[in-house]
Amino acid sequence: MLLEATYMLMKAILRMTPGTDTTIDTFRHFNRFHTKLVGALDDHLLDTGFTLVQARLIYELEHDDNLSASDLSGRLELDRGYLSRLITALEKAGAIEKQADPKNAKRQVLGLTALGKKGYRDLVRATEARIGTLVSPLSQSDQKTLCKAMTTFESLLAHDGRRSKQAPMIVLRDLEIGDIGHLISRHGITYNEAFGWDGSFEVVVAEILAKFRKASDPKRERAWIADVDGEVVGSVFVVEESEKVARLRLLFVEPSMRGHGLGSRLVEECIRFARASGYEALTLWTIEVLTSARKIYEAAGFEIDSEELLPSFGQELINQSWTLKL
Repeated sequence: MLLEATYMLMKAILRMTPGTDTTIDTFRHFNRFHTKLVGALDDHLLDTGFTLVQARLIYELEHDDNLSASDLSGRLELDRGYLSRLITALEKAGAIEKQADPKNAKRQVLGLTALGKKGYRDLVRATEARIGTLVSPLSQSDQKTLCKAMTTFESLLAHDGRRSKQAPMIVLRDLEIGDIGHLISRHGITYNEAFGWDGSFEVVVAEILAKFRKASDPKRERAWIADVDGEVVGSVFVVEESEKVARLRLLFVEPSMRGHGLGSRLVEECIRFARASGYEALTLWTIEVLTSARKIYEAAGFEIDSEELLPSFGQELINQSWTLKL
């Protein structure tokens, strides 16, 4: 009954957003799959003699030697009464022990006994063996996809301040097989979600990329793909407009990667390449509503040549031409 009530509450809260029924059903299906996969409902995790929650307690105590019951309750978001029963059971099993905090005699901290440390090592070995069994049928590519999916899942749902504030390690690389299709898809989806642009924008992107792939001159034209752990998070292209003028095309940064200076970095690479290739000017076309991109262009020294209200991508949009004298 509690699960059904929670489900109905989630549906009521999230009904304001499109597609939430599908989201909730997907969550429920994933939760059922995952709890079975990890043995969350088993009496003993991986035949170790510990339940899943006990195994988590042992893990925390192995990696932090100054935890009290109160600390564990907050860290694991467990009811104190329930946690007390778990601790008592592990004490009786000889896996953990209590002792006074050397810095505060009134505070008791928990620690693993020799038997508890052996239990931790058994858990590690059993977990590694289980993971090995699960992923061994997968190709290296599928394993990489799986790891990326798990990282994304955790990152998107970590609403308690655990999202990393550290700038990601971004690698700029050349165009590779598969990038063209990916970029067409991401441009179409991203700009449709953000601005409501229709499929004609996706067609324009496809035509630009197809032309680049068919006949680009590496001495005069270049692509940069921004990559984080094998995932494409941005891109930009420089193509030849004329003997003296190059054109910057399709600057794109994934919404999740904005705020890290990637857009400016990509534009700087274009300017550097255009100068080194002997061009006298770098031009570009953009839409007035793309304010973030326009700020990048302006900061890099581009100036507006012209603008015109035109039917574009299912809307009436102000098209702009910008140029940077090199």
